[in-house]
Amino acid sequence: MTTFEIAGDDFVLDGEPFRILSGALHYFRVHPDDWADRIHKARLMGLNTIETYVPWNAHEPRPGAWRADGGLDLARFLQAVADEGMYAIVRPGPYICAEWDNGGLPAWLFTDPEVGIRRSEPRFVAALSGYLRNVLDIVRPLQVTEGGPVLLVQVENEYGAYGDDKDYLRQLVEVIRGAGITVPLTTVDQPQDDMLENGSLPELLKTASFGSRSRERLATLRRHQPTGPLMCSEFWDGWFDSWGGHHHTTSVAESAADLDALLALGASVNLYMFHGGTNFGFTNGANDKGVYQPIVTSYDYDAPLDEAGEPTEKFWAFRDVIAQYAPVPALEPVAAAAAPAFTVPFDAAVPLWAVADRLGAWSHTDALPTFDELGHYSGLGLYRTEIDTTEPAVLEFGEIRDRAYVSVDGSRIGVLARDHHDSAIALSPSRGTLTVLVEDQGRVDYGPRIGEPKGLIGPVQLNGEELRRWSVLPLELSSIEPVRDALEHAASAAAPERLAGPVFARAAFDLDEPCPLFLDTTGWGKGVAWINGFPLGRYWTRGPQETLFVPRGVVRAGANELIVLELESAAEAIAAFLPEPRLGHTEV
Repeated sequence: MTTFEIAGDDFVLDGEPFRILSGALHYFRVHPDDWADRIHKARLMGLNTIETYVPWNAHEPRPGAWRADGGLDLARFLQAVADEGMYAIVRPGPYICAEWDNGGLPAWLFTDPEVGIRRSEPRFVAALSGYLRNVLDIVRPLQVTEGGPVLLVQVENEYGAYGDDKDYLRQLVEVIRGAGITVPLTTVDQPQDDMLENGSLPELLKTASFGSRSRERLATLRRHQPTGPLMCSEFWDGWFDSWGGHHHTTSVAESAADLDALLALGASVNLYMFHGGTNFGFTNGANDKGVYQPIVTSYDYDAPLDEAGEPTEKFWAFRDVIAQYAPVPALEPVAAAAAPAFTVPFDAAVPLWAVADRLGAWSHTDALPTFDELGHYSGLGLYRTEIDTTEPAVLEFGEIRDRAYVSVDGSRIGVLARDHHDSAIALSPSRGTLTVLVEDQGRVDYGPRIGEPKGLIGPVQLNGEELRRWSVLPLELSSIEPVRDALEHAASAAAPERLAGPVFARAAFDLDEPCPLFLDTTGWGKGVAWINGFPLGRYWTRGPQETLFVPRGVVRAGANELIVLELESAAEAIAAFLPEPRLGHTEV
């Protein structure tokens, strides 16, 4: 039987000192058909371990509705790691941050104001205990001591930046150990005195998260943990992007030098990220430090392996550094050919209003509900009520979360944006149906605004008088079959020359064989795209991202179908595919 333990200042595998050389690879951000390829390339860079978070909200979108299939098949992912002859680290949270929607915490947790998030409150502990047992039932037989790949399991995540409830941490340890996890348990915090002190327990191995000044940061960690292996379990080798910002890159030379300094001190490491992947669908998170900033669809992260799984300059620089400290395979990854470039016209379009009733059920209520109160936790929804004003009026909202398209009798009046702090809009004399299409652009994943409800936050007033008698339709877009059917019926009409949102549009294209693609979004306004029913994610002319990555496993030889929901406008009803990704301008 394989043994793995901490002895003195070392990790010890089968009696021999073992340095963990790990890379972060989130299975839920990578198409499962690509898992083996990405893991293989990690080994070719010289890594021996793969680390992943586990997103609670993806695995349990509603209480008790546990799923671990398809792209969420954690067991299959960990087995793919083992098949490559590598080890694994599992970080189940329950909070993960990760620039992921709501930091991985299910939005339904927050619908009860009495639930004490991330502390030793009984309702929260009961919910997370059920979640952890589900995860650990998968992990337990895959521990290294059972012949599997899992070396370490992390307790919480950067908890010292949030709280200091030691009873809560102990309850987590009890659940994890009670589920049969025998491998060492770790915590991670930024190397600041208060965070390292508050975020761990004496019996857990403290690790640090940082991306520079390795010697200084490891010295701080050692001060708080006089014995035990030194480990940076989040070595930040890049950064994420937000809509309206620039594409972040970091210096290859500086990152490599900091990695070299870390390894020279004998420390273990987990590169965050080795391969970032993609925030498919509506899974991106957001930040709000006074201004709401939703995160883009690409999670390229300027990592050693780019969003499409191709080695970057950073891959080769890190490989050279690692080769000074550990064996690196002689085999090198082969660069892929450029993706096919072509354009296709949209051949059918149907207004959102024409298909909305097929995408959900209307609720009718006097008071204004949030999305969350209706059990709708991501995406879009429609609010409707009747108005009658014979003079110019001001329509006021308590708060917009996060973008609202205001129309009267089908004619758009304007857009209210949370990131602009918009809360009011002027109306001409109007009598008819007021419709507000609201987009949840991603839940905050870090800080005090995590867990806040989405949709319209009331009251809603017209010239100071509160509007009531609302009808609300959460749009269910997990399947777009109803949209496909409507587009099929619309195909006999003339092909659209332009797209005036909100509108669904379809384009068809053929491929000789499956291959990755890069969908050009620069000619469009704002919306969401699907290929063959798979949700590629959001696009926005605001940038910086200008292409959506299409994994090989999404397309097929022969006929393929692109569907977009354009919320704003596209001057030409054309879809273009490019030979390579374009992630936008970088900081000078």
